[in-house]
Amino acid sequence: MIVTLKDITTKITKGTTPTSIGCKFEKSGINFIKSESLVDGKTIDKSKFAFISERTHERLKRSQIEENDILFSMAGMFLGKTGIATAEVVPANTNQAVAIIRVDDTKANYEYVYYYLNQKSVIHTINTTSAQSAQPNINLKQIGKIKINLPDRKKQDQIVSLLSAIDLKISNNVEINDNLLEQMQALYKSWFVDYRPFGGVMPTSWTQTGIYSLANIIYGAPFASKQFNTEGNGKPIIRIRDLKDQQFATYTTEVHPKGYLLHPGDIVVGMDGEFRPYIWGNDEAWLNQRVCVFENKRPNGKAFLYFTIKPLLFAIEQTQVATTVIHIGKKDFDAFEIMLPDTELLDAFDAITTPMVEQIVSNSIENKRLAIMRDALLPKLMSGEIDVSDIQL
Repeated sequence: MIVTLKDITTKITKGTTPTSIGCKFEKSGINFIKSESLVDGKTIDKSKFAFISERTHERLKRSQIEENDILFSMAGMFLGKTGIATAEVVPANTNQAVAIIRVDDTKANYEYVYYYLNQKSVIHTINTTSAQSAQPNINLKQIGKIKINLPDRKKQDQIVSLLSAIDLKISNNVEINDNLLEQMQALYKSWFVDYRPFGGVMPTSWTQTGIYSLANIIYGAPFASKQFNTEGNGKPIIRIRDLKDQQFATYTTEVHPKGYLLHPGDIVVGMDGEFRPYIWGNDEAWLNQRVCVFENKRPNGKAFLYFTIKPLLFAIEQTQVATTVIHIGKKDFDAFEIMLPDTELLDAFDAITTPMVEQIVSNSIENKRLAIMRDALLPKLMSGEIDVSDIQL
């Protein structure tokens, strides 16, 4: 049965920026979800939340988010990205760039609707619709007209169970990786910041030196954008926008003479906007300009390098003042000074953390494979090409 999204929902609405009604953002309080929190997968990125007061939340009644609401980005580079509001997220509110889709539970499984909206064919339709305007966007009326192939409730539930099992494995891997990073961070802080093995005093044997004693810095090449494509022709190319999700969105057939192939486990940093180190957890890809790799000079010292450059990058980000986008470059890297511990201590740290880094990379790569499998199954399940009616879950 083909229905529209409006037919199976009790509400399709959007929010308002608090400042437009004379309110302000707070340092803490009610979660305020913006489109940048909607990445890939059901989970909403809490690190990007803003906050409002309870009074502001009450004034913004129309856009108060409830558990199991589908959040749908309506504009810009995040157009079509979705997430599900869980019990951990609410109470929450949102702005005018995010639609709230509240599915009528008597008519459809909200997770089935979520998965349906994440099909590439649906996303393509959304992007085609938005291409009619200079700024990519879609309005509430257009969202309500999105057509949904709705099987009976039993099949909906079975499809959701199958896809959710894949997403649960992905979510578990993400949680494991987060825990591993936290463990390594705690150990790094204990040994190299608080000096706990040395009674809280930095050993005199440590030496002050520049970052190049620890790493080489490899810069991405200026690939020609006219050879970029989204059809998978050539090799994937990584731009700043791809670092957080580590997904392949753009490909190039160009083989640049100064090109560098990013490898699993590389420490990669974007040089515009925000400066964060990422442990690359996907297959090989070309490194585009304004993205760089910190190549460790020690065979097993990636964790030490990662946690050493993280605060240095953050410090540059916090001290820069720009009216548009902030930048970092070689001049900034040249000024990076570090305290280098003795080899014996570094080897001991490496022995503990190297298996953790390897596990993070392995889990990340597995997640990419799982996502590819899920996305391949998705249209076949939704179209009925794969019949799940006899699957016992």
